[in-house]
Amino acid sequence: MERIEALRTWLTERLAGRAFALAPASSDASFRRYFRVTLEDGATWIVMDAPPEHEDVRPWLAVQRLFAAAGARVPEVLAADPARGFLLISDLGSTTYLTALQTGATPDDLYRAAIDTLLDIQSASRPGRLPPYDRALLQRELDLFPEWYVARHLGVTLTTEERQAFDAVCAKILAVNLAEPRVFVHRDYHSRNLMLADGRPGVLDFQDAVEGPLSYDLVSLFKDAYIDWPEEQTLDWLARFWEKAKKKGLPVPADFGDFFRNYEWMGVQRHLKVLGIFARLKHRDGKAGYLKDMPRVARYLHAAASRYAALAPLAHLLDRLENRTAQVTYTF
Repeated sequence: MERIEALRTWLTERLAGRAFALAPASSDASFRRYFRVTLEDGATWIVMDAPPEHEDVRPWLAVQRLFAAAGARVPEVLAADPARGFLLISDLGSTTYLTALQTGATPDDLYRAAIDTLLDIQSASRPGRLPPYDRALLQRELDLFPEWYVARHLGVTLTTEERQAFDAVCAKILAVNLAEPRVFVHRDYHSRNLMLADGRPGVLDFQDAVEGPLSYDLVSLFKDAYIDWPEEQTLDWLARFWEKAKKKGLPVPADFGDFFRNYEWMGVQRHLKVLGIFARLKHRDGKAGYLKDMPRVARYLHAAASRYAALAPLAHLLDRLENRTAQVTYTF
């Protein structure tokens, strides 16, 4: 309650005493909370509450400037108090891509717009402007899978041989990930962080952006943890992105097969991480709502691991963890 009262006082000062109503807008997997501020004339803004002992709003502000300069539709900053963790920003509405897609929106229109915005963000990439998505960070994310998903969530102890095989596969995955061209990476560019708007999507939750593998945000978008599409549809979108990226001069591989392999292997890294994060949210943070999306993420992971002979040890481990009969078919 003290935090809310401090937020109300701060807003009163910023709004010069104008009357306003405050209502929850959304929350996320972190300690951040969002409230919609409605004035008497009906105008609305969003206020972010990010307790400074848990969150730092300065990365959000830095990425907001970069993405806005790239032409992405991100919230405008009306007032900021980084020391107290308060931001007053423009309101991009309340309809996410996910909500729109679940209520009948045309997927192709939305995903083409999301592709165009992502191309703009990547085209604005400059070395050294964002933290590196380096080996250490990618590895820490992979380590979430055995620690939180396997041991804590499934209650399984890997044998020494299984852990060694997992580590060896992770080394191969990282080699492919780190060989990719590097661009600005949102890190959660998916249907819950894209807002329905006229023309281009509103882009949210970008504070963890880094400079890293070009295919990463494509995995977030097309292998979304919260909604899935037929593979032939995502291949069409992926090819559309690849063609446009070449025309814009982005450093995508000249061969689509190489580009697709990068995308698949980046997906394996991301989905191992996501399963670990979802398990940690449940068992450490008491947020069980993400468990319902685990089967979708596990399907993405198993499908990709089953396509490549080099990932066979991972596919076999997933078979054991999922109590399935191993049926691995290598098509690439």
